[in-house]
Amino acid sequence: MGEVNPAFIQDLEHRPKLEIIKAEGIPLIDLSIISSPNTNLDNSQALDGLVKEIGNACKNLGFFQVINHGVPLDKRQKIENASRQFFGQPLEEKRKVRRDERKVLGYYDTEHTKNVRDWKEVFDFAVKTPTIVPSSYEPDDKEVTEWLNDQWPEYPLELREALEEYAKDVEKLAFKLLGLVALSLGLPENRFHGFFEDQTSFIRLNHYPPCPVPQLALGVGRHKDGGALTILAEDDVGGLEVKRKTDGEWIRVKPTPDAFIINIGDIIQVWSNDAYESVEHRVMVNSERERFSIPFFFNPAHYTDVKPLEELTNEQNPVRYKPYNWGKFFVTRKRSNFKKLDVENIQIYHFRILESELADKLEGALSIK
Repeated sequence: MGEVNPAFIQDLEHRPKLEIIKAEGIPLIDLSIISSPNTNLDNSQALDGLVKEIGNACKNLGFFQVINHGVPLDKRQKIENASRQFFGQPLEEKRKVRRDERKVLGYYDTEHTKNVRDWKEVFDFAVKTPTIVPSSYEPDDKEVTEWLNDQWPEYPLELREALEEYAKDVEKLAFKLLGLVALSLGLPENRFHGFFEDQTSFIRLNHYPPCPVPQLALGVGRHKDGGALTILAEDDVGGLEVKRKTDGEWIRVKPTPDAFIINIGDIIQVWSNDAYESVEHRVMVNSERERFSIPFFFNPAHYTDVKPLEELTNEQNPVRYKPYNWGKFFVTRKRSNFKKLDVENIQIYHFRILESELADKLEGALSIK
């Protein structure tokens, strides 16, 4: 990773600016009221304010931070320490558990975003074992396959246990947040839960080494998360930047000790019929310090057909997306991890109904009345 080649260099229009615009106003939300595992969100009047906070953050920014979230600090420290030990090994040791198109979980150091190589190395772990996904991205192929966490390094020995323990606690937080998002949309708390019975969620360990050309490369290029929610733990180095809706400026999210950074993904945008928007973000690198982060990507079952919810659409707010299968979408996205594509990878805007069609539907609905 110390060698700079053209594969890492961003196009001129997407190269990072080294001056930092700090993200003022990223909400810091206290979840202490739901930290008890027995809290019933529907029956607690005290949660109204919290639900409103979550809704405003999802609508206005797409990002927020949470504290008093219920994930034990020692579990987080354990996985952070194990991650540092794993990535601190020689490259030949890490590549003994290198993933490929057949074994898609494990170590990888040549991932691409928007067809430009990221300045990072990763280790991926599936939350549900086995994770069932389509065998291929081909629409007519109905076969499925299993993803297994069967690639474990010899060192550190505690990596597997640390990941498994951490996954259980962060998964609980994900369901709590999902319930709050549902309530903020005026839906029952458990409206989304059924989509996740056979979830395809995964945890990623990220390591961003020091980069000699931070003005040319990115740890992760600009992108939106394709799933439902992302729960991010990061160290104190910082580097996450969010594209501000109001003016398109890239603003830096300052790390808060022991907090998680949350963002809604494309699936929530589609389910909410654009009431909430998935926001573009990227990761900066620097020439002096390495950075570590641990995102939890909360994804539904492979057989989920993603489409706007009936409860959130009507004649005045017509459906804005055609249905798409999450499993096919997911494995299509995965293809770009292993090869540089000739075109941009699949995005939800490929399923968006044209504004002209929406206008015709709205006009037709009004004429009937």
